[in-house]
Amino acid sequence: MVAGFDKYFQIARCLRDEDLRADRQPEHTQIDIEMSFATQDKVFSLAEGMFKEVFSKVAGMDIQTPFPRLAHAEAMRRFGSDKPDMRFGMELCDTAPVALKSDFSVFKQALENKGQVKGICVPGGGRWSRKDIDGLTEFVKIYGARGLAWAKVSGESLEGSIAKFFAGDLGKELMQTLSAREGDIMLFVADKPSVVAAALGALRVECARRMEMIPKNKFAFAWITDFPLFHYNEEDKRWEAEHHMFSMPKEEHLEYLETDPGKVLGQLYDLVANGSELASGSIRIHRRDIQEKVMKVVGLSPQEVQKKFGFLLEAFEYGAPPHGGLAPGVDRILTMITGGDSIRDVIAFPKTTSGSGLMEGSPSEVDEKQLKELKIKLTD
Repeated sequence: MVAGFDKYFQIARCLRDEDLRADRQPEHTQIDIEMSFATQDKVFSLAEGMFKEVFSKVAGMDIQTPFPRLAHAEAMRRFGSDKPDMRFGMELCDTAPVALKSDFSVFKQALENKGQVKGICVPGGGRWSRKDIDGLTEFVKIYGARGLAWAKVSGESLEGSIAKFFAGDLGKELMQTLSAREGDIMLFVADKPSVVAAALGALRVECARRMEMIPKNKFAFAWITDFPLFHYNEEDKRWEAEHHMFSMPKEEHLEYLETDPGKVLGQLYDLVANGSELASGSIRIHRRDIQEKVMKVVGLSPQEVQKKFGFLLEAFEYGAPPHGGLAPGVDRILTMITGGDSIRDVIAFPKTTSGSGLMEGSPSEVDEKQLKELKIKLTD
């Protein structure tokens, strides 16, 4: 777009250096879309039309547009995930006001340490055995939680690990907060916000799966917007770009770039459905002064900026247009349409979990002559 193109799209083969999962492979295919003078609304409108057409022609399904929009903060608050599965309810509930009235030290200590206490109500989960609940406790530990508090609704009182701390009216208030009824179970995590979101967000989906609450052949699309532009790396003690450092900050947050980067939200957006991210994009930076400030926040020196991105900053001087776009992932879309469990189901020659290609025998040895030609030196 900086070079003067009005718009373009390409089917791009992309490589990624990430741990493999059911929805990830070392390479994937995406439709790369970019437009000059684009706004977020224009990108959304184009993408919604494309997805409506694809699902109609390929899957014979009429999906409803426009898709709902959720700010990143709202998605994390309600679902504990930035790619929420919205085919069922069971949203996260903040139980801090009730927890503070109790004598349960685990909840109180978490809140005193600026953490959170949140819970979900599983309809009909009261029939689960102690073994089932212990299994869920081990499940949330995968996401950093130290334990899982629980209480079953029995009449107007509670039964379970925290029942004695929430007797009488306090128990009724807790049930009311989570809209819990007879036969339900309430599950709670108390920890720092990131752990609460990750643990309860995953637990919500796991419980829905066990209770067979997730409807088949339904697609719940949503745009997730207003992502933080940066996140703070506690280990390295520095700010990093949340997605990448070429996304435009929201106009009203430009003033915080140099004073409080944690407050800055970006013009970033993801299209999600059924717990998967199907497309990601942003409105790009097109001004040199803003780009330089963003690069300064992530710790690049003026010398590094000039060496790595001098060509781009110089190009901005010639009047680059506002621009943005989106990149839908073909493999994930096909997996969802076909009802597969893994993108390996729709890739012709998928890699194994170790990253090996069985058909072509990759990775393989490379001889010294080829390495020298490419100026690559191997180290132990």
